[in-house]
Amino acid sequence: MTRSLQLVFIGLSLSSSWGNGHATTFRALIRGLNENGHKVLFLERDVPWYANNRDLAEPDFCELAYYEDLDEMVTRYAKRLRAADAVVVGSYVFQGIDVIDRLATIALQRLCFYDIDTPVTLSKLDRGDEEYLARRQIAVFQAYFSFSGGEVLKELETRYGAQRAIALYCSVDPDRYGKTDDPTIWEMGYLGTYSADRQPTLEQLLLEPARQLPDRRFVVAGPQYPDDIDC
Repeated sequence: MTRSLQLVFIGLSLSSSWGNGHATTFRALIRGLNENGHKVLFLERDVPWYANNRDLAEPDFCELAYYEDLDEMVTRYAKRLRAADAVVVGSYVFQGIDVIDRLATIALQRLCFYDIDTPVTLSKLDRGDEEYLARRQIAVFQAYFSFSGGEVLKELETRYGAQRAIALYCSVDPDRYGKTDDPTIWEMGYLGTYSADRQPTLEQLLLEPARQLPDRRFVVAGPQYPDDIDC
């Protein structure tokens, strides 16, 4: 067994899965790290929309701490941040650019980024939209973890200047999302929030096969789909 690592994650939200798909991945990932003997501190911005909808306020697999603003977070946890084997900032973190800039001024052992929204991130950067990550910051990270693999990893390194792009796919806890004994009623399904950039792949892999197999049952479920969408 490798030595126990001390890790700090700064992510969108671990405590609440309300309107937040990141929570499932963070919970599964950090629970797995804990089971392998690693210690994790998760820092979460204390905002009312998550505070009012918390379904995991006190996880038993990591230390979860809330902060009010960036100055408080850096001041209170400076020692822990410096001591950590790695500090990992997630995508869509509130004031993400400021968070990353501030962390870059601290003598951290490793600063990494976990992009749970890679296609959205790159599309936004290409439009000049730097909501939670600035293009200039990509080269700062010792590792850029991406939930998209394949050619996008090469693109992150060659086009965007990432030192090292590594696939870290989204995950779930098999103890909580395992197969049940319920009968199978769908041939294939997709569960996810509507996003225009996902539609071509959904069209190719699910919608078109469904049209060619009218006697089989398929399902697409999730929020924000347009009322006039043609499946």
